[in-house]
Amino acid sequence: MGYTAVHPDWGRLDASLDDLGCGRAWADIHRVKGMELRCPECQGRVFARVSQYRSRHFYHQVRPPDCELANESPEHHLLKLELATAARAAGWRAELEVSSETRNWRADVMVFDGQDRPFMALEAQLSPMTPEDARMRTDRYAQDGVAVCWVAPEGRPWERVVPSLRVTFPMNRGETWMMRHGMARYTWAPRTLKAKAKWTHITSPLGDAVRWILDGRVHVHTSPDGTVWWTAPAYVQLAVDRARLEADAEAVERAVAAEQRCRDAEQRAAAAEERRRENLERARERQAELQRLAGFFEHAGMDDTVWPVFTQMVRSASGKAVVYGEQSTTHGNGLLVYSRPRWGSGFRLAGVVCPDPGALAGWPKDLTILVPNRTWLSRVQAAARTPLKVAVLNPVTERSSFLRVAPVHHPDTAPGITPIGPNGPDGA
Repeated sequence: MGYTAVHPDWGRLDASLDDLGCGRAWADIHRVKGMELRCPECQGRVFARVSQYRSRHFYHQVRPPDCELANESPEHHLLKLELATAARAAGWRAELEVSSETRNWRADVMVFDGQDRPFMALEAQLSPMTPEDARMRTDRYAQDGVAVCWVAPEGRPWERVVPSLRVTFPMNRGETWMMRHGMARYTWAPRTLKAKAKWTHITSPLGDAVRWILDGRVHVHTSPDGTVWWTAPAYVQLAVDRARLEADAEAVERAVAAEQRCRDAEQRAAAAEERRRENLERARERQAELQRLAGFFEHAGMDDTVWPVFTQMVRSASGKAVVYGEQSTTHGNGLLVYSRPRWGSGFRLAGVVCPDPGALAGWPKDLTILVPNRTWLSRVQAAARTPLKVAVLNPVTERSSFLRVAPVHHPDTAPGITPIGPNGPDGA
């Protein structure tokens, strides 16, 4: 059943209007023999009738299976009538079941503006429809400059992607149709970033919602995630203000973070430069030290490339801070080694590196002799006149031996070498 029919002479009839939209009365067509009325959808013959709820409409004597108007459900029928009634109560001209000239759409309710142009379609959508179909049908209206609001009695998969309202059917006669979803307000108080803000869907009589839409008090709003609903421009502005405040705060945070990154980079660069200077200074010091010790290397028969390893072994063996002095003529041209006790201050002479064997005759018994290999150990052993402490620190094998060398010609001591450290001879 539908609300519209076509008369051969009077044209289009709308059963929801007192004058049928053509200046005629309901009595002119209701139960009038020989009345020729046609369905605007399928062109089949229809008749005027009043339902048990006193609703005037047109029905097909034989319902065609492919006519949408003939096969509408009673719920669809009632919702269309309610939408048209709400639009008219708001002061707008609204017609039921209006098709475009090209018949690419047919609106359940078409609302006309002050220049009698169609501008808003109210669609009672109870049958299944995919989100893609909803977008496509909405775009068809938009191509003709017509907005649309889809209305359904329950949640649908398309209600988040096109302008829509969710309504509740009255349970009893005389109750008000209610809008439950599809229109929202933005709450944010106080207007600071610490205060929570959110969109909240509101409930109102369907007639109020239709009036707000037609009067332009609410507009279609699309959220950043693509969800569509109706809201007042003031709420949209409030949301924009909040987003701008958040963006400004985020920009400040980014600027602070960028400034911090810049400071960190500058500090890293300064630290790297300081390390570079320190490394350069240490390299210069090492080079100067190697130049200073060039004569000693020639005396000891050592390669300056192994000197850092030998130095590290000396420090490890001593367990103390160590510095090198000069070659000492009083100690057989050996290199003086000074160490500083862990507890206390000042460096004290602790050992001599590679002294000439001729200087060992009166060698202090507590002054350690440091040599890099077994060749020097043999020289020391051959020249020993008193017991000597010898550390063999081989920079090639990186092995250490701590020995006590007995004098070769001593009436009370047998010649030989006795280990005194944790490691035996290194075999160099």
